[in-house]
Amino acid sequence: MTADALVYHPTVSHYLRFVATTVGRDKLLRTLQYFSRFYAWYLFRTNNPPRLIAPFVAIKTQFALTRKALRLGKNVEHFKAAASAMDDTKSKDNFLRYCAVGRQLGYAMYLTLDMATYVDAAGIWKLESAKRLQKEAYRAWFVGLLFNAVAGCYTLWGLRQREAGVDKADGEGVVESKKIERERATTNLQLVSDLCDLTIPSSALGYANLDDGIVGLAGTVSSLIGVWGAWKKTA
Repeated sequence: MTADALVYHPTVSHYLRFVATTVGRDKLLRTLQYFSRFYAWYLFRTNNPPRLIAPFVAIKTQFALTRKALRLGKNVEHFKAAASAMDDTKSKDNFLRYCAVGRQLGYAMYLTLDMATYVDAAGIWKLESAKRLQKEAYRAWFVGLLFNAVAGCYTLWGLRQREAGVDKADGEGVVESKKIERERATTNLQLVSDLCDLTIPSSALGYANLDDGIVGLAGTVSSLIGVWGAWKKTA
C-alpha cells in the first residue's frame, strides 16, 4: 500500500512531466553545474585537497558540455520569436516590442555561436577560432540579457504608473490592484534572474572582476528560479 501511494502520488506524476521536458532537465543540470562551480571555489578557498575539489570541477565541466548539446538547434526557436515580435503590430508598447526583438536576437546569436563551438568542446573537431566564437557568444548573450533587464525595469515603471491611477476603494480597482501585484511579482522574479545571469557573461568578457564564488552563486539562484518556472508550467 505504501509503495502504491508513493508511485501514484500526484507529485511523482508532476515530476515525470517535468523531467520529460528538455527545459526541465536543462534547468536541473544548470543548477548542479553552477552550484558545483561555487562549491569547487569554496573548497579551493578553504584549502581543501585537490581530490575533494576534482569531482565538483568535473560536474561543472561535464554538465556544461551536456547542456551545450541539449541546446543544439534551439537558436531557430529564438530567431522565429524575434520575427514574431517584430511582426506584432498589435503590441500596445513599441518599446517593449523592440526590447523583445533585441532579447530574442541576442539569444539566437548566442545559441548559434555556442553551437559552433560544440564540436571543439566535445573534442570532435578542434577549431582555432573556438575561443573567439565563445567570446562572441557571451557578448550576444549579454546583449540579450541586457534587453530583457531593461524591459523588466520599464515594465515595473509602467506598473507603478498604472497603480497610481487605481481607486482601491472600488471593487474593480481592488481586482486591478491584485492583478498589478501579480504582474509585479513575476517581473521582479525575472529581473532578479536576468541580473544574476548577467554576472556570467560579464565575468567571461572581463566587464566585471567576479570570482567563481559569486558567478556560481548567481548562476545557482537564476537556475533555481528557472526550475521553479518550469515546474509550475508542468503542473
